[in-house]
Amino acid sequence: MTYRLGVDVGGTFTDILLVDESSGETYRAKTPSTPHDQSIGVLRGIMQACAAADIGLDEVGDVMHGTTVATNAILEGKGARVGLVTTRGFRQVLQIARSFVPGGLAGWIIWPKPEPLAALEDTVEVGGRIASDGSVVEDLDEDDVRAALEKLGSQGVEALSISLINSYANPEHERRVAKVASEVLGDLTVSVSSAVLPELREYERTLTTVANAYVQPRVARYTANLGEQLTESGVGGKLYILRSDGGLASAATAADNPVSLLLSGPAGGVTGAAWVAEQAGFSDFLTFDMGGTSTDVALVQDRVPRIGRETKVGDLAVRATSVDVRTVGAGGGSIAHVPPLTQALRVGPQSAGAVPGPAAYGQGGVEPTVTDANVVLGYLPTSLAGGEVTLDRDAATAAVQTIVEATDLGSVEEAAEGIIDIVNENMLGALRLVSVQQGFDPRDFALVAFGGAGPLHANALGRLTGAWPVIIPPSPGVLCAYGDATTSMRDEAVRTLMRPFSSLDDDALRDQLVELADDARASLIRDGLSESDLTVTYAADLRYHGQGFEIPVAVDASAFDGSGGGLDSLRAAFDAEHERLFSFLLDNEHEIVTVRATASGPRPAVAAPVLAAGEADASGARVGTESIWVDGGAVDAGLYQRDQLLAGNVVTGPAVITEMDSTTLVLPGHAATVHPSGSLLIRPIDQSAADGAEG
Repeated sequence: MTYRLGVDVGGTFTDILLVDESSGETYRAKTPSTPHDQSIGVLRGIMQACAAADIGLDEVGDVMHGTTVATNAILEGKGARVGLVTTRGFRQVLQIARSFVPGGLAGWIIWPKPEPLAALEDTVEVGGRIASDGSVVEDLDEDDVRAALEKLGSQGVEALSISLINSYANPEHERRVAKVASEVLGDLTVSVSSAVLPELREYERTLTTVANAYVQPRVARYTANLGEQLTESGVGGKLYILRSDGGLASAATAADNPVSLLLSGPAGGVTGAAWVAEQAGFSDFLTFDMGGTSTDVALVQDRVPRIGRETKVGDLAVRATSVDVRTVGAGGGSIAHVPPLTQALRVGPQSAGAVPGPAAYGQGGVEPTVTDANVVLGYLPTSLAGGEVTLDRDAATAAVQTIVEATDLGSVEEAAEGIIDIVNENMLGALRLVSVQQGFDPRDFALVAFGGAGPLHANALGRLTGAWPVIIPPSPGVLCAYGDATTSMRDEAVRTLMRPFSSLDDDALRDQLVELADDARASLIRDGLSESDLTVTYAADLRYHGQGFEIPVAVDASAFDGSGGGLDSLRAAFDAEHERLFSFLLDNEHEIVTVRATASGPRPAVAAPVLAAGEADASGARVGTESIWVDGGAVDAGLYQRDQLLAGNVVTGPAVITEMDSTTLVLPGHAATVHPSGSLLIRPIDQSAADGAEG
């Protein structure tokens, strides 16, 4: 047998999913995360999953890992001390930045401007200059470079970033600076902008390169340490890291370009959601990943996640390709509070995290959280993660009681319901960001809900958005790990052109695409993939002449077949996207700013699980009755064990469906139909008859 292992490290739990590639059978493990050293929780979870499958660690193949190491380094401000080499006259490029005023009127007054990741005292200028067409205006002064680097070395910088003017057009000067750096600074990690982001716009390119250098030592140490521990434990496969765009990179490649990992964790969830939605027969859907600390949402159209050109973590926004994920501070650990000034109930963004966690965890937490509210309302059983976590209902009730005392709410149940209603509205706002505000009607999409807390709130989010069915995947609490285990290797190459369409023809652009495709394939071939197994897709950033922003659109490579319709098809695609986003078109000439080629390896041949067939009657999986509080009153809900459900079973709400890593709430007036792939499809009862047709 061949096993693949998916690993996802979250803020509260570390999820492990061991997949038997031949049968599709899965084995799960969920352990508390170990923020001080994530590899401890990872190895503990791997051993638990292997024990559940009754296999040795030496039988595990490749390990696919979604990590938050780079993300946490940014959020916690615990990256390396970075030195920056710039062209003379550009020393304050990070301080000048872009004009930005947060919030509403006068929001800047109370906004502390973030300090650049490379301090001004650690930024040096060197002589030499490249023009925007790539020609050399002034030769590089290598004596100047050596003196500047010696200064940085004496100041104790831990990583170096090199970003010279117009290096995207000609990287020669940057490469020479890097060569001198290896002589002066030894084995210090070096990030070169022409390799990290070979695109125009000096600020964005410099910021992205500095961010890469800032997290690089920490990511390199982590991947090397985890790789060594896996090898010492007997795991024979390779370690791969999930990129922000949902593809995989070898551990070595990821360590060289860690800025591409900043949304590694959320990307795994979107990839996993695409897998389960495909098995259930749906191609257009919203994803809703609710964990212990935050909720991530995204939109997938035709089974392809929308990809953005900006990655934002905290106050940092870098130019790196990533799944267009929006995050809101709403999770199971989000703390409910009543500010004295307003006396209005608020939920989040503060979180109880893994330690001490919600009051119900019994680890010293006393503040009321979303998890505590779910316990009070009866939605959560008294044990989680297969009995590893036991919930204290009395402690949860005592915590939520503080909200009753701070407001005019009449009972602890009303306070708990208020907490749930508010957090649901917060998550609705995030879903509207990726749907309504992007020109999409959520009623045209399904809703895939996962994460440890997602299935508890999914039915309510379906009611708020009108997105049906609500799809609850098998093992929703570890779906990010499933996405890690079922995605493919990926890399990309990009080039800035800055050309109006009138100065281009199909042949010239096709030649550029061919060169980029070769560059994108190169790293995957070095990692052992066969060129014949690789597929390449293309995209371009376009704009009207005079616009200050670009819109990414897919490039149909088949249109550049010599018939002369390539640029016309690209123009039409841009116009369609511009009209969808802004509802108008311009007569200005079209410009192509950048082109991009993305090479992908084959998807792993993981068999899809198939449940045994059953009838509509789900009573065989019913294990009892639970009193829950819904819509202002107590009702009796059926309690079901998910691993006892069969394909075709229909669970009518109100109902609570429990499993090892998550709990699903089916509201009154709704029904969950079990799809043969194992997913639950929740719809209003008057629509549930369509479930059979979808299956």
